Amino acid sequence: MKILIAVDMEGITGVTTWDHVTPGHAEYARFRKLMTEDVNAAIAGAFEAGAKEVVVADGHWNASNILVEELDPRARLNSGSPSPFSMMQGIGRDIDGVFFVGYHARQGSQNAVLDHTWSSVCVANLWLNDSIAGEYTLNAALAGHYGVPVIMASGDQTACGQMVEQLRALETAVTKHASGRFSAECLAPEVTHKMIRESAQSAVSRLLKKDAPKPFVAKTPVKITVQLATSDMADKAMHLPGATRDGLKLSFAADDMPKAYSAFRALVMLSYPR
Repeated sequence: MKILIAVDMEGITGVTTWDHVTPGHAEYARFRKLMTEDVNAAIAGAFEAGAKEVVVADGHWNASNILVEELDPRARLNSGSPSPFSMMQGIGRDIDGVFFVGYHARQGSQNAVLDHTWSSVCVANLWLNDSIAGEYTLNAALAGHYGVPVIMASGDQTACGQMVEQLRALETAVTKHASGRFSAECLAPEVTHKMIRESAQSAVSRLLKKDAPKPFVAKTPVKITVQLATSDMADKAMHLPGATRDGLKLSFAADDMPKAYSAFRALVMLSYPR
């Protein structure tokens, strides 16, 4: 039993503002530690339930946030950027289940801490096969390509609700109750870590009993539509081969999800202001 823990930062215990998750800010070091502790709670739960291997993918900013010196030594860490699969580095057919730890709601969500989709600067909205999507959708569909289900998630109530709606009956740990984009009723780490640990434990137990959610598989060819924030971003993103444009919306198709995932990342990087 091998688990991949894909980690973001906006849904981590106590996070409510960009200051908490932005490298270079005085608050960032404090929340890196909380991020590492949330991950350790998930690792502990996975091993307690019978996992034999755990791989962690640091998926926030430049993927150098988790404190490796404080990470549970039973796990291995994918760190640094760019990597072939970014937020999902380590995914493959050898993985049995995926946890999404510290995830956030998609762009434009109400009562959702730091809601955005991949880039708060560039991406105004995203569709996968004409259905509204968050970055959790892309990541789950990439896992689904390899036949791997997402079985557990943590974040605020809106993020967890969206993931349950799209990915079905996965285990969740609601680390805070958002009342706006920059406000939430937060729980103490002692409370959230227990919740994350128990959710991880339950998720692996269900997987072993063959009671886990099905993999989230995107129909092929995969169509991605990205609405960008400004027209100059769309001008630059049109350098992506095969892209078509309708105002601020760019679309492309790919044979499978790994190719779609790679092309989406390229489109965002092309559009990013410099």
